[in-house]
Amino acid sequence: MERIILKLREEPFWLMFFSISAVLIALIAVKSFAGLLGNFEMDYEMFFWFLLVGFVAQTIDGALGMAYGVSSNSILLGIGIPPAVASAWVHFAQVFTSLASGFSHWKLGNVKWDLAKKLMIPGVLGAVIGAYFLSNIDGNTIKPIIAIYLFIMGLIILGKVIRKKKKVFNPNAKSLPYLASIGGFADAIGGGGWGPIVNSTLMGKGQVPRFAIGTGNFVEIFVSLASATTFLFFIKDLSLAPILGLILGGVIAAPFAAIICKKLNPKLLMIFVGVLIIFLSIRTFYLTLD
Repeated sequence: MERIILKLREEPFWLMFFSISAVLIALIAVKSFAGLLGNFEMDYEMFFWFLLVGFVAQTIDGALGMAYGVSSNSILLGIGIPPAVASAWVHFAQVFTSLASGFSHWKLGNVKWDLAKKLMIPGVLGAVIGAYFLSNIDGNTIKPIIAIYLFIMGLIILGKVIRKKKKVFNPNAKSLPYLASIGGFADAIGGGGWGPIVNSTLMGKGQVPRFAIGTGNFVEIFVSLASATTFLFFIKDLSLAPILGLILGGVIAAPFAAIICKKLNPKLLMIFVGVLIIFLSIRTFYLTLD
């Protein structure tokens, strides 16, 4: 806690973001949880299923830097939940799971603060625009484009493992803000995508997997919060069982996932990430054709 206070004193930027985030989290809790608990009708079978989904999804996301939103959203869409509602549910839960994951990565030293600062504002703006866009337009229309992009990124990451010569990461690259904007936008409209787009690209550019994943998951706290807050103004259909299950499952898994990320061999981690991205991109593209 002392380290956090010292960091906030040294960096007004982070003090501003943490203060605004605290207010928004309180707003989400008041407008959503209060209403849900006021009409407490829990489907316990659904709750335990989504508890398992949240645990598995967050274990993958925290260790590999992606797939919480993608996997959770895929299940919701598979049972007939509309895209905007599904993305809203996932991002509401992801506010809390990404908070647990980001804090765990920070405690283990997986976060690069300067890199996080470059991704923060563009990512948040992209998420707000994406959430607004999905609330008014069917987000499935853009999924094939995202799937193709992810497939290419998966191949690039696998290529980095094979090549002996490694690319040196440039923390001052001008493309980073654009990357964060696209990642935030895609994450909001697809119910997930920040990790596959942002974290994978950072690794493709030469960033150490541990720091790419840790920093990306830390920034995702604010990106998810931006999406969830925007959805609150448009989506009123909130169900307690899946949201609470996703939250608790993800929060329980977050500390274990961060430890896996720190201990796992970087090359092995990149192979897992590359294969996962390719698989998810092919699956997403196939589903859009149906």
